[in-house]
Amino acid sequence: MGTNRKKNKARILAVDDSADTLELIQRHLSSTGHSVMTATSAEEAVQRLEENDFDLVITDLKMPVMDGLDLIRHIQKNYRDVGKLMITGYPSIGGAVEAVRLGAEDYLAKPFTKKELLETLEATLEKLNQRKLGRYEIVDTHPSGIIGKSKAMQSIFRSIEKASAVNATVLITGESGTGKELVARAIHYMSNRAAHPLVPVNCGGIPESLLESELFGHVKGAFSGATGTRAGFFQTGEKGTIFLDEIGETSLNMQVKLLRVLQEKEICMVGSAKSQKVDVRIIAGTNKNLQGLIKAGRLREDLYYRLNVINIELPPLRNRGKDILLLISHFTAKYAQEMNRPVPQYSDLALELLGSYSWPGNVRELENLIQRFIAMVDSDVIDAPDLPRSMRYAWTGKKGGLDRTLLEVETEYIQRMMEKHKGNKSKVSKILGIDRGTLREKLNRMPPGI
Repeated sequence: MGTNRKKNKARILAVDDSADTLELIQRHLSSTGHSVMTATSAEEAVQRLEENDFDLVITDLKMPVMDGLDLIRHIQKNYRDVGKLMITGYPSIGGAVEAVRLGAEDYLAKPFTKKELLETLEATLEKLNQRKLGRYEIVDTHPSGIIGKSKAMQSIFRSIEKASAVNATVLITGESGTGKELVARAIHYMSNRAAHPLVPVNCGGIPESLLESELFGHVKGAFSGATGTRAGFFQTGEKGTIFLDEIGETSLNMQVKLLRVLQEKEICMVGSAKSQKVDVRIIAGTNKNLQGLIKAGRLREDLYYRLNVINIELPPLRNRGKDILLLISHFTAKYAQEMNRPVPQYSDLALELLGSYSWPGNVRELENLIQRFIAMVDSDVIDAPDLPRSMRYAWTGKKGGLDRTLLEVETEYIQRMMEKHKGNKSKVSKILGIDRGTLREKLNRMPPGI
C-alpha cells in the first residue's frame, strides 16, 4: 500500500507523446516540490510503473497504439494505490469522462494554466489521501454494534431484529470466536428488556458442583461455607436476559433444572424447598453439535427443543467474504488508537494471505492477531513476513487450493515474493529467513512451467 509521503508532495509520472507538454508539466510540478518522471508513451509508462513507486499518473488521452484509457485500465487493474489524472483536449471531454468512470480521480482540459494544473493536482492528491485514511477509520456498524456487510451477516442482522422484537428463547450456534455473546447482547439491548440486566454465564467455566448455586442462589446453611443467603444469576437478571454460553457443557442433572425454569418460569434455591417465580429471558449459546450430543445421550432432547425456539447460526469468518477486510480495518484503527501507535498499512500480499486464511479461531483470532501487529510490528507497512508462518503457508492461491504439494505451495510463495521485490534475491532470501545459496537452489528446483 505504500509508505506515507509528506503532505502534498507526491511522486508523479507524467505521460504524453508531446515533449512540449511533458516539459511544461515537469517544470510546473517540480517547482512546487513534487518528484516528476516522464514517459512519452503508455507503453513506456507501463515499464516505469513496474520499476518505480508512484502516487499519481498524469496521462494524455490521445496517444498512438496504447491510449490513455488503456493505461487507466492497466493501472486500475494492477496498482490499487496509484492515482490517475487524465489530460484531454476540449473535443475529447467524452474520453475524459470515460476515464473517470474507469477509475480516474479527475480530468484536466487542454490548454491549461499552471494554476489550473496545480489546483487540480492538489484536489486529486487530497482525494487520494482521504481514501487511504478512510480505509482505517472506525468502520460503520449495524445498530447492534456488529460489523459486517456480507450476505451472511445481513441475514444475521435480520434475525437479531426479529428475535429482539419477541420474548422467545434463542439458541445461538456457531464455531468458537464467531461472536455469540455479541449477538446475545444485541438481542437484549434492542429488546424491551434493555433497561434491565444482561447476565452472561459461561457454563463450561464454572465447576459442576458450583453451577447450581451460581445460577439459582443458595440459602444460609445449604452447604459448608454457606454463611448467608445469596442470590443467583437468575435472580440478579430479573426482568432482563441471561445468556447461558456453552450450554452443551452442562450435566444431565443441571439440564433437568434448566428445563424446569423454561417450562415453569421458576427456580428453587439450593437448600430451599420453596420455589420462586422469575421473569428472565434465556438465550443459550454453543459451539457443539447438539444433535450429536443428543444421540450420545449427553443432552436432553426436550431441553434442546425448549432452547431452540429461535435459532441463529453464526457463519465462520472464512465464509464472510470481504467482511475480513472490514474487520481488519476496524481492529487496526481501534488498537492503534488504544496503544497510541501510528496506523499501519498492509501490503497487497499480506491482505491476500489474511483474506484466504481459514481462521479456525474466527473473529477472536483475527482481533488478537491485529492487536499483536500494532504492538510488535515497527514498520509502517505490515507485509507477508509479519504474518505467522502457518498463515503464510496456508495460502490457498488460485491453483488447486489446499490440495497441493508442499513444493507447489512453496514455489508459488517464492515466485510471488520474487515478483514483489523485482527479482532481488538478497531481499527475498532475507525475508524468507534463508541464505542466497539456499534460495538459488530452490529456484533451480522449481518445476518447469510453474
